[in-house]
This record gives sequence, structure tokens and C-alpha cells, in this order.
Amino acid sequence: MRLFGITGWKNTGKTGLTTRLVAEFTARGLTVSTLKHAHHSVDVDQPGTDSFRHRAAGAQQVLLASQNRWALMSELNGAAEPDLDQLLAQMAPVDLILVEGFKRARHAKIETHRAAANQPLIAPGDPTIRAVASDTPLAIDRPLFDLDDTAAIADFILSETAP
Repeated sequence: MRLFGITGWKNTGKTGLTTRLVAEFTARGLTVSTLKHAHHSVDVDQPGTDSFRHRAAGAQQVLLASQNRWALMSELNGAAEPDLDQLLAQMAPVDLILVEGFKRARHAKIETHRAAANQPLIAPGDPTIRAVASDTPLAIDRPLFDLDDTAAIADFILSETAP
């Protein structure tokens, strides 16, 4: 499976770019999955549901299935957060996995940048960042894309992940 990351500071357009890229790649006929890192406590389940009650009772894993989708929730119960490789091993094979976040992981990435976020670029100190997508011109030592030029960014990612 091909893998490419979208990284950057908070409020720089990571999720917007990721969703546009998913739509772009699927329109081109590729199968795409995403893996998103969250820095806050996240729960896809809701209090009061049966699956929530199963977890609250102590179930290590709860698989919730319907006619439209299924979700497997695994409780860490104090164990260390799984690393990127452990999480990728849980995913079904597809043409491309887009990884949002995971700044410190060593896979190839594009960094999102917005002037309004007032954050420094990560790219200068990180060789895993192969390009930058920005809403403002920048002087950098790698390819620079307009943050909204989804097709060009998709072309770049495909060229970087070509077998």
C-alpha cells in the first residue's frame, strides 16, 4: 500500500486538504483510506448506547456493525498509544492511505501552512516533509503548492508514492 502524510500545526488546513484529496483520488479511481491522529481524548461512541454500555462494563473491544458500516473500538486501559505501524497493520489493503497528523513519524508528508495560524514551518528541520501547501508565498527548499490546488498536490503525492 502507498502511504503519504498531511501534517502541520493546528488550523492550517490539514483536514480540509485531506478530505479534498480523498475526493480527488477516488474520482481518479483509487481506493483510499485515512488514518487521523487526535491529540485529545476522542470517543466515537455515545453514552447511553448499547455499545457504550458494553465498553463501560469492561469489554476490551467492541465491534459495532450495521448495514452501512462497522467500527471496532479497542480500549487501551492505560497501555501506550499504538504507533503508526501498529495502526496501519489494522487497516485493510487499499491503493493509498493518507495519514493526517503524526508529525514525528518518519513517513513522507506534505505540510499545510496558513499565514493566519502564525506558526513557523516544520519543513526546514524535517526531511520527511517533501513539500508545503500554503495560502501564502514562501521561500523554501522544496516544492510549494497553493493550499487549494488539490489536483496538483494529488499529482505530487502520486509521483512521490509511485511503485
